[in-house]
Amino acid sequence: MQQYVEKIRATIESLLFITNEPLTPAQLAELAEIEETDVQDVLSWLIEDYSDASKGIGVIKLGDGYIMAIKQAYLPYVEKLYRPQMNNLSMAALETLAIVAYKQPVTRGEIELIRGVKADKIIQNLIGKELIEEQGRKDAPGRPILYGTTRRFLQYFNIESLAELPTNALLNLNPDEAESLVAEELELLELSRTDAAEQ
Repeated sequence: MQQYVEKIRATIESLLFITNEPLTPAQLAELAEIEETDVQDVLSWLIEDYSDASKGIGVIKLGDGYIMAIKQAYLPYVEKLYRPQMNNLSMAALETLAIVAYKQPVTRGEIELIRGVKADKIIQNLIGKELIEEQGRKDAPGRPILYGTTRRFLQYFNIESLAELPTNALLNLNPDEAESLVAEELELLELSRTDAAEQ
């Protein structure tokens, strides 16, 4: 029995370690060929085990899934070895990203209306960094593409869901105030992410 339990733990641990996208308990149960309730037990155990301060990685919940990730305190060291493409997002990219995060699903035209400038290149850049994605088309003339944030967005800002964004104040943006408010919101997230990594 002990060997069976250890094998399940090792299996779940391996899957969380190797995946690039958070895996839900249902996905883990299917992959490990075990009951979802057993997966929940293993996840609780792994989260507690990896919360030990002596470990550089942890099991974290992102959205409805789980993944193994570097703890914030050790990110600066890892980034010396591997610098993610999305590091050092420009202010224009942060502004665009904030608009998408707070007003999604949103079209390129709506983003440009709020920012007052063209957004084609920035949108493509954010898609390339897997921070936003196409989420269908708007039922309007020309059927413009709708954009929304991705799981990678949650990972980048180390939040479990969009509900953890700093404030819902941007839901009622007016174009005159939008740019400064949007920049401020995601800059706060970026700074808190950097501060956490430096501690």
